[in-house]
Order: sequence, then structure tokens, then C-alpha cells
Amino acid sequence: MGNLRSSLPGSSLNPIFFHVSFLFFLLLMDSASGFGSMSTISASFGDYGIFCAIDASGKQAVICWDTNNSSSAASSSMQYSAFLPPMVALSGGEGFLCGILANTSQMYCWDSMRSFESSDLVPPMFKTNAYSHVAAGKDHVCAIRGSYYSENDSGSVDCWDIVRVSNGSASSKDSARFYDQNASMLVFRKLVSGDGFSCGLVRDGGIACWGPNSSTLVVSDVSDNFMTLASGMDSICGVLQASGVVKCWGSNDSYGGSPVGDRFVSLAAGARHFCGIREDNHGIECWGNFNASLIPNGSGFLAIASSNFLTCGIREGDLVLDCWFANISSPADYDPPLQLCSPGLCSPGECRERMFAFNASLLNEPDLTSLCARKDLKICLPCGSDCSHGFFPSSSCTRDADRICTSCSLCQNSSCSDICKLQSSSESRQKHWNQLRQLLLIVGSSASGFLLILLGWCFIPRVVTRDQEGTKRRQLVSCIRKPDQERDANTDQHPLASVVPCLGVAQVFRLSELKDATNGFKEFNELGRGSYGFVYKAVLPDGRQVAVKRANAATIIHTNSRDFEMGLEILCSIRHCNIVNLLGYCTEMGERLLVYEFMPHGTLHDHLHGGLSTLNWSLRLKIATQAAKGLEYLHNEVNPPIVHRDVKSSKILFDADWVARVADFGLLSSNDRDLDADMRMDIYGFGIVLLEILSGRKPYDADCIPPNLVEWALPLIREGKAAAVFDRHVALPRNVEPLLKLADIAEFALRDHLNEKITMSNLAVLLEQLVKDGLIL
Repeated sequence: MGNLRSSLPGSSLNPIFFHVSFLFFLLLMDSASGFGSMSTISASFGDYGIFCAIDASGKQAVICWDTNNSSSAASSSMQYSAFLPPMVALSGGEGFLCGILANTSQMYCWDSMRSFESSDLVPPMFKTNAYSHVAAGKDHVCAIRGSYYSENDSGSVDCWDIVRVSNGSASSKDSARFYDQNASMLVFRKLVSGDGFSCGLVRDGGIACWGPNSSTLVVSDVSDNFMTLASGMDSICGVLQASGVVKCWGSNDSYGGSPVGDRFVSLAAGARHFCGIREDNHGIECWGNFNASLIPNGSGFLAIASSNFLTCGIREGDLVLDCWFANISSPADYDPPLQLCSPGLCSPGECRERMFAFNASLLNEPDLTSLCARKDLKICLPCGSDCSHGFFPSSSCTRDADRICTSCSLCQNSSCSDICKLQSSSESRQKHWNQLRQLLLIVGSSASGFLLILLGWCFIPRVVTRDQEGTKRRQLVSCIRKPDQERDANTDQHPLASVVPCLGVAQVFRLSELKDATNGFKEFNELGRGSYGFVYKAVLPDGRQVAVKRANAATIIHTNSRDFEMGLEILCSIRHCNIVNLLGYCTEMGERLLVYEFMPHGTLHDHLHGGLSTLNWSLRLKIATQAAKGLEYLHNEVNPPIVHRDVKSSKILFDADWVARVADFGLLSSNDRDLDADMRMDIYGFGIVLLEILSGRKPYDADCIPPNLVEWALPLIREGKAAAVFDRHVALPRNVEPLLKLADIAEFALRDHLNEKITMSNLAVLLEQLVKDGLIL
């Protein structure tokens, strides 16, 4: 291990040794990762970055997922796990990972770029050794000898190289680069590794660094004491023992802009960035070559790991994985596997001051009694003292549980009012609406804002005070339902969830209840997926069928808790028989779950274009009228008005009675001119839906000439040839006059002139009168 650089009290080592006179205390936590750090979550670096984590089942199984293939993350993780033995700790290098085996404390390393079956990356001379700590660098590994489960966690260090052979596969060999007689004489407690160097905390105090690139590491103050370290490619950051603040050294490119004054309990390092877990609220801060706007702010974390361009963390409370990119502006396409992961390393002994032993019973998993393989082990984690924005600590940290964070909306006394800064209800409502208007005006000016507003329907709501009983009576009168003799029999054994008055607050579901209802959010329960996340069919304990929307990590990252709570209030205020209504929600364990009425008969698009049952003309007229009344309700009866912004046939769903319901609308309240323009966009989209209903054609079909439905149909209707537009796959009724009038209404909705003052109310009245006057037989 040539060129050892060390700082040891009374040391008489070679003068070229670089040393820092640190007295290192026992590390408070080991839930950080980067090059060289050891944790329950880690990543390999390079173009084929793989993340791995130890699951929370107590069996120490390893879960891995590929950052280059998010769509198959869940299935890939199961495949990878099948080849890997149980492990207690992980550390990742470039294109490979290493772990300490749970049963023997021996080292296990594998090539993440090729085959997860490979386990030949430990030299034969080290295969039978037991190790208590491992640190994987760019192309080398260093490990501390000794049993992982021993309370005496210090020992001598072994190092070896990981090399790529001609066919691209990895192999190992004993390292001359990282052998130094002086280092072999030292007893280490912890290690970190980077590109061409390793550093270790010496048992008797101090830190020693060695390797060909260790000379680049220059520490400004040799008197500092650290409680944890993380190593990047060519730099190291540490958390000071006394103050909890961060200090870094090495290449400034990767740690420039490090936080000043903030206290941390954990660090992770990427190739050119660092991230840390704050001491107060367990939130995330990142620095270096990093886009700060991508950092999640709605949840605390217990463990984090970084690769070249991605950081993943284990959320506190639910232990679910959450990931965010360093500099990629559109992380919505990446989803980690839906698994519970271990929040920290299992270790013997009692937890120290300002730490708590994680209690597995908090996860509400009946079969889960411990996250460790042995009952005498525990996971010690740092206490939090504060909560994320919009929450207050309702209980303090104890030896067995961290502080509990409660939503400020539930604050009822002076003990939390200073934190939450409560205002009167009227002032709070006005402030929320002003913030929402500003947000929507900003994001609405860009294409990405358009998408975010669509997502906003699911996650940015607010309550509107109204006479709900009176509104409900008006809504029921306006419904046009399919006659009993025309309804399809519901063959499902479970009844559908019925709409219940919201009374300002939707039903609150437990996470365990919704997990059971969706069979653990399994793929076979999926109804669909989108940029917001997944939609699952669920059966509640009382037998009702519902649809559960589960936000993915990216959606949660881009939607803060206050916006979500405002959104719940708005969605709760919406009650109409031609709208897919919200039934309840769950925010437990950092989740964002919305529970809606279940629509068993699919979408209008499915029936017109997707091969489902053909709709007769009478039902098509009713569907058009019902959809118009749903949009009219959003435009005129909700205060402030809601603009759908994406009206199309796939957003019109059918309930058990074949009543049309409008779904997936966005929120927009702006000045009158903008509101009118966007309402006009809804009307135009609805006009296209009417043409789909009349013709059975898609809005755009490359097999047709012209392919654009509007360009084909409108000239025919305006020339008095509307009959040429009618769907030839459905037999014409004896009286085609209602269909001709429907074509005129579609043309009316699609007129280009904004001064026509066409409204959804106009269209709803025309269609309702059409149904009353000329039901097609």
C-alpha cells in the first residue's frame, strides 16, 4: 500500500505521509454510500449503474435495480436477487459491488455490468477471511478484518484490485498499488475509498490515507474530529463531530457550494456531487455538480446512496425507495422497485445518545418482527428534532422510536401554532388560492407546465365551501342514467364504492388497508399508468371496489405537502354524477394515495377504438350529454372554475350503470381572459369527442385520408353531407334527425371564432334537449 499518508499521535512514519490529527469518535450512523462507504443501500458507478439495497424482511436479501431500464425495475430486481446470497452491508465501485455475507461475514463481490451470478471478484487468499467493514473504490476494494457481528469492530485492512480483462468481464487480483507496510500495521474502524485512494479511521485516533492518488487530498484543519465520511471520485466530505457541519477536501469540482452551518447526520457521494441527510428534519441537501431543484422535499430519509448521476434514498416511516437525478431535468420516467428496504446497518450493543432503535412494528406488517437476521442485533438511527415544511413534531424521539411528524392541518393548540404559523381560516384560504394562482400562471407558460397542471389534478387541490346537500340534490336530478332494462349485469362479486358526502374531509385510509386491497400494489392489479404513477384496482375490507392512484417518486418530489393538502380539499369538494369522484386518500409513511370510484366499463376510447363492445346510437347520445354536463359542472359550479385542459375520449369513463364520468381534469384559476381561452380549449376538445362518437374514427388515423378527423368531417357537415360521417359499423336508426343535429352541435363546438361565446352550458342544453326530443330507437 505504497505512499501511506497518515496522522497518528506520536507517529514516526515516513515524512511523505499525509496526516491529519483527528480523534474519531464512534460513528453515529452508517447509512451513507458513495465510492467506499458501506451501508444497506449502495450503487455501482459507470455507464451501467446498478443500485442495490438490503430488504426489510429480516432475511437480509439483496434487491437490485438497473438505472438504465426503469420500466423493468421491479422485475429486474427480483431476477437479480435470485442470484445473490443474504448480506448485511454493501459498497459499490465502478461496474461492481461488494457485500459482507450475513452468515459468515466473508466478502462477496460481483460484476454489475455482466452477470449477477459472478462471485469471483475476491482473490482466493481473502475468500475465507471474515470482515467487519468494506469500502469499494473505483477499481479496488479495501476491507477490515474481523467478524461483522463482533462489538470489537476494528482490525487490520486487506486491499485488492478489480480489473477488466479483454472480453470486458471483471476479475480480481492482489493489489501492489494499495499495499503499504505501515498501513498493514494499523488497526482501522471504518473505511472510505475513491479513485486511486482509500482512507480509514484508526482505532487509536486519526485518519490514514493511502494509494497512488492520496497525495491530492489536502485537509485544511488537522484538528477537526469527524463522525462520518463519504468519498467521491477525487474528494471526501465529512461531518464534524462537535458541530454536525460539513467539511470537504480534495477536488473542489465535486463539492463546491457545500452547505454552511447546516447540521448533518449522513453523507453520500456521487462522481461529482455529494448529498447529505440533515440532522433536524432528515431532509436532503446536495451540492457540487447537482441540480438543487430535483431534490425531494416532502419526506425525510434514513439512508441514501449515489451513483454517477442518480441518488436513491430510503424514506423514513415507510422505508420505500425514492430516487432523484443529479442534473437530468425530467426524472419522471424512472421508478425504483416497490420494496421496503433496511434503513441502517444491524449491529450489536445499545444505541448511543441522540439515537433510537428502529422498531419494525411501526411498519404495520404482521409477519415482520425484526429487520435483522438475529434478535440480539438492532438498527440504531439518529433522532430527528424537526419535520418537513407543513408538519410539526407531535412527539419527541425516544430510545425506541423517532419523533412523529403530524400535518399542520391537524394543529389545534399553541404548542404547534408557532411552527405551523396558523392563520384564520379565511386568511388561510385566500393565501392558498393566491399561491395556487401564482404557481399555475408560472408553470402554465411552458410546455412542461402544461403537463404539471395535468398532474396537478391529482396532487394540488382545495376545498370550496358550499351547500353540499343542495348541490347533491341538483346533481342527482341532472343525471341521465341508463334504464334498468338496458343495464349490463355486474358479474363481479364485490359492490362498487358509492359516492358519500365529503363534508370538507375525505375518508382517510390506512396504508396497510390499501396495500391489502391492491394485493401489495402488484402488477396484476394495475388498471393503468401515467406520468403521475400507477392506478390499481382495489377491494376494500367492506367489499367495495375502488380505484387507487399511487404517486410515483417523481410526482411526490415535484409536489410538496401543502399543495397536496390543498388539492385534497378541492377534490373533496367536487361531487357530481358525471365526474369520477374522490372517495378518500392516504398520506401515511410519505405516500400519496388517492382513492376514487371504480369505473368497471372502461373508457369511451376503449369502446369506440379499442375493440370493446360497440355502443348503440341511443347510448352514444346519452354519453355525449352526460360528458357535457360533467364539464359544465367543472366550468360553472366549482368555485373557482376548473378547466380540464385534456378533454378526449380516453378521459370519459363508464360506471356500473354505463353513466359517463369525466376523469383526469386539471386545475386552473387565472384572470378572466386566460380562463375563457382555456375553457374554449375544453369546448374544442369536446367537439372532437362528438365527432368520434358520430364517426367511430380516431382523432388522427394515418390509415385514413385525410388522417385528421376534424379536417375530414367538418367540411362534410358544413356542406350538408353529415350522413357521410356516421359510423358505418352501427346500423342507422329509423330516425336519423338526432344524428344530424348532433353533427351540427359538433360543428358548433369546433367553430374557430372565439367571439361566438360558445359555452359548455350551451352544449349541455342542446344535447339534453336532443335526448329529450328525439331518443333513437
